[in-house]
Amino acid sequence: MTALAKLLEAALFASAAPVPVDALRVMAAHAEDGETTLESALEELRVHYDDDGHGVELVEVAGGWQILTRPEYTEAIERAQLAARPQRLSAAALETLAIIAYRQPIGRAEIEEIRGVGAGAILKSLHERGLIDVVGRGEGLGRPLLYATTASFLEQFALRHLEELPRADELAIALRAPRHATPAGAAPATKGNGEAPPRAD
Repeated sequence: MTALAKLLEAALFASAAPVPVDALRVMAAHAEDGETTLESALEELRVHYDDDGHGVELVEVAGGWQILTRPEYTEAIERAQLAARPQRLSAAALETLAIIAYRQPIGRAEIEEIRGVGAGAILKSLHERGLIDVVGRGEGLGRPLLYATTASFLEQFALRHLEELPRADELAIALRAPRHATPAGAAPATKGNGEAPPRAD
């Protein structure tokens, strides 16, 4: 492949939108491969992708050129992306995961005591997703399994380490209702004599 064709290929791959012809002409003018024209370099790229069985093709579109996935592969790529996309966690799963993150290592009985409901199915789901793992056994009756979060948990929630989890006092402040908010339908506060306080316009 000529030097100009390689330069154009790099520029086209780096752009998510069609690269205008004028921009490609500027690149061609500054390329060291002075004997190759823009048109011949683009044709070289087109033939390269067509003849070598690549999954992409060079397409002229919207006044420029772009390297796009071949239409026959689009559906397969979309299916692969959908399969790779992690499913969203339910509210119950997030609640269980939060308990484990803050109290780890922790056993199933303690999780169920905090939540007030059974946690077997949710623990199984979180374990299958790689968000928690068994890290040992407790000292209590039956030596229960103890759970803790994993490196995948940190990665999925964009944390460098567990110390970056919000502190309990920070959560309490974030979840507290505004002090001066008047609930919908409630009467405004009154002064000691029963009169409403003056408005602060």
